[in-house]
Amino acid sequence: MTRPVRLLFRSWLFVAFLCAPAAKAQAGPEDGGHDLQIWTGGGHGLNGSTADSGVWNVGLRYGWILTAPHGPGFLKGQFEYAVDVVPVFVVVQKFDTAYGFGLNPFALKWNFTKPRKVVPYFELGGGTLFTNDYVPPGTSRVNFTSSGALGLHFLRNKYNLSAELRFMHISNASLANLNPGINTLQLRLGFGRFTQPN
Repeated sequence: MTRPVRLLFRSWLFVAFLCAPAAKAQAGPEDGGHDLQIWTGGGHGLNGSTADSGVWNVGLRYGWILTAPHGPGFLKGQFEYAVDVVPVFVVVQKFDTAYGFGLNPFALKWNFTKPRKVVPYFELGGGTLFTNDYVPPGTSRVNFTSSGALGLHFLRNKYNLSAELRFMHISNASLANLNPGINTLQLRLGFGRFTQPN
């Protein structure tokens, strides 16, 4: 495990333990409800020629809880579909910094139903990133992002906090002659609420 990966993992654990004692009962994800959230995340490149790259982003999420709880035992949970708008996306590279905007039209998320004060989840998603400069250098200003995340929602009276570790791959899918891609591991923190169905 590389030093940036260890640092991100330790930070995620710290946030998880910091938030857990303050968690109070709140209605979590419910069939027909919505997930509203503002989030920020940052991390570092993992390997290869883009290992010295860093990313930071800020986004807004709107999610739909599509199912009632189902599944066996500890796997029991609810399926959520979400969309993220990312108005701030910064990629710090070796010789320059690129600024951009992202749109993630799909996030497929599984919210586990137990325990109720802390809701674990995992997620797969993807989208598009538009930047003012080439990412990575010499490639393309249009890239695609695919990601996977493991996280926790800490339910409070009205709002919830979330913390997650997210692997994100940034690639131009061969739109340009070069396509080295950037693999990053990010810590993402969120603030939001689950609305309940009428």
